[in-house]
Amino acid sequence: MASTYVNDLRLNEMATGDASGTWGTNTNVNLELIGEALGYGTEGITTNANTHISTIANGATDPVRAMYVEYTGTLDSACTITIAPNDISRMHFIENGTSGSQNIIIKQGSGATITIPSGHTKAVYLDGAGSGAKVVDAFASLNVVDLTVEDDLFVTDDLGVGGDIDLEGSIDVNGTANLDIVDIDGAVNMATTALVTGVLTTTAAQVINGGATLATNKKMIFRDAAIHISSSADGQLDLVADTEIQIAATTIDINGAIVASGEIAAVSLDISGAIDVDGVANLDVTDIDGTLNVAGVATAQVSANINQVALTSSSNAVAWDAAAAANAFHVTTENTTLSAPSNPVEGAIINIEIAQGGTPRTFAFNTVFEFAASTAPTITATASKTDILAFRYNGSVWQSIGITQNMAQT
Repeated sequence: MASTYVNDLRLNEMATGDASGTWGTNTNVNLELIGEALGYGTEGITTNANTHISTIANGATDPVRAMYVEYTGTLDSACTITIAPNDISRMHFIENGTSGSQNIIIKQGSGATITIPSGHTKAVYLDGAGSGAKVVDAFASLNVVDLTVEDDLFVTDDLGVGGDIDLEGSIDVNGTANLDIVDIDGAVNMATTALVTGVLTTTAAQVINGGATLATNKKMIFRDAAIHISSSADGQLDLVADTEIQIAATTIDINGAIVASGEIAAVSLDISGAIDVDGVANLDVTDIDGTLNVAGVATAQVSANINQVALTSSSNAVAWDAAAAANAFHVTTENTTLSAPSNPVEGAIINIEIAQGGTPRTFAFNTVFEFAASTAPTITATASKTDILAFRYNGSVWQSIGITQNMAQT
């Protein structure tokens, strides 16, 4: 019987009585070919060829017998490579080492093929099914315990991660990253847009070098962290219609200006500096602890209320802060004199109600108060009677501009 080569490595299978005197030589060749099958081989493709056939030689050295095969050459279009014979079944690592940035397509029979891009390597197996043989991506459903990638990792389709992702370096996403939960300990550097449909929680300072845009009916919530918007790089926070920024127990530090084309709604707003409003400020309730400086006209649609402040007498004198108690009242407890008001401002108007208690007392005025004919009025000295006086400061004295006396207290 003659030798056959029907095995997957195309080794010489010598029949009984065959190759008399050369068994040793043939066996050594077979052993060398087995070693070759475990190694690396390279095969060139004719320049710009569209098809190529790699036939593994029977009982002789052949580069495609190797487990790892690199195809070289220059291509101007994709090249289909058929590995023959179509009845061998084996594992291959195949590298597309061609130049020209073209794909190679690996086939065996009329079955499925595998496409390998230029510069890439795939692990495939040939099923050896004859004319209908197919080539299968061996790592299509690769399952590993730990995987270490020392350089770039390119994922051309979906990446599903059942556990945590721990990134020591950076992540560059050119397309869309659809993540249910993202826990990032380091920095996030986005050159384009970050679309968050759920909740974005930050535990450290966040730096946004580009624009931050909130879509309609969406909100951004910051808890226990500061927001810094710097004018040094024309930083700006833009909100489109029906959006909201909600801040809980935090600080907003703005070195530049806030420009709002719509409304700013706040439960409380504490401003230690100045507010410059060029348009209309529509405020339901305004509580101003400091000074309100209105360069134009202040218009009250209903009424302007100035809180009434009680003044007390001590050592026969009544102290009056014109800024803190523009609308004052005093219930007499002793014979007393109204002292010169502190914090006077030219043009300021103040008034005081002087109410006698159960025992009438005398009430006099400091010389800074100027009355008609330079004569101070005599305060009504009747129990439970009230006098009201108003003054205007002209820069040196408080001029009397109104006196109403002897009114019953109700």
